[in-house]
Amino acid sequence: MVEVQNVTKIYGDKKAVDDISFTVNSGEIVGFLGPNGAGKSTTMNIITGYLSSSSGTVTVDGCEILDDPKGVKSKIGYLPEIPPLYTEMTVRKYLGFMYDLKHVKLEKEEHIDEICRLVKIDAVEDRIIKNLSKGYKQRVGLAQALLGNPPVLILDEPTVGLDPKQIIEIRNLVKDLGKKHTVILSSHILSEVQAICDRVLIISNGRIVADSPTADLSKVLGKSGKLRIQVKGGKTSIIDTVSSVKGVKSVKTERELQNGVYEFIVESDSELDVRESVFWKLSEAKLPMLLMQSADPTLEEIFLKLTNDTNYTKQGGGKK
Repeated sequence: MVEVQNVTKIYGDKKAVDDISFTVNSGEIVGFLGPNGAGKSTTMNIITGYLSSSSGTVTVDGCEILDDPKGVKSKIGYLPEIPPLYTEMTVRKYLGFMYDLKHVKLEKEEHIDEICRLVKIDAVEDRIIKNLSKGYKQRVGLAQALLGNPPVLILDEPTVGLDPKQIIEIRNLVKDLGKKHTVILSSHILSEVQAICDRVLIISNGRIVADSPTADLSKVLGKSGKLRIQVKGGKTSIIDTVSSVKGVKSVKTERELQNGVYEFIVESDSELDVRESVFWKLSEAKLPMLLMQSADPTLEEIFLKLTNDTNYTKQGGGKK
């Protein structure tokens, strides 16, 4: 659906984007992450046609942006971090104005009604935009992005500045939109990306340093599977018992939580799921296990590692 090939953007002697390539497939919700100045916004602006690249190509739904810029823009709905609203207009008049500006071919009133219902602003469509809450303004911005039913949605920080309830509402809305649209989502709220996105792209110093399904991100750092367990019993007995499980590489004592209850990090072969075997071994040894959970790095830890590790980035860790 969206194909970025060898895209570079140069400002003076600085490469804001350095020869990056990636593809976003139809129906995917992809999180696009990067620290400030990493090239994230530049890349998104190149995809939407607001900026031209110094080299490389962007193709959206079969249209190449240099050959057919209008065609590409007609296939993209874009919600910037600050929604482009005319705050003196009512919601309905604003959407009608944007409908005309985009030369949408669908039946006007019916189409606007449908979008208002979809993003749940039909109850405020006759109100002046400046009098709306931040959450409703964000929904109005999303509504303008949906005009014309574009196959691709690019959402830049769609929940910034919202309260927790509004964040959940917008998050659920984006999930629903992902059923009919390809979505590229930029956010600094990493838990949000983890909750919404099928896949994550991380950019640092103008280069893609990770491109992975959200569930598999820990493998990007070459980590083996790790478990955190809490077990009651003698420390030596616990270590010996867990170490005897096939696939377990190491058992490291983290701390003693209380008298006779210890926490361990169990590292295993990444190809093997040892959870069930660890459980049964401890059970047979009459060593009660009080907790078992993944100890693989969180998205926050992966993000910080990939964007702070200069050597990893310079060597082109991950895909371009």
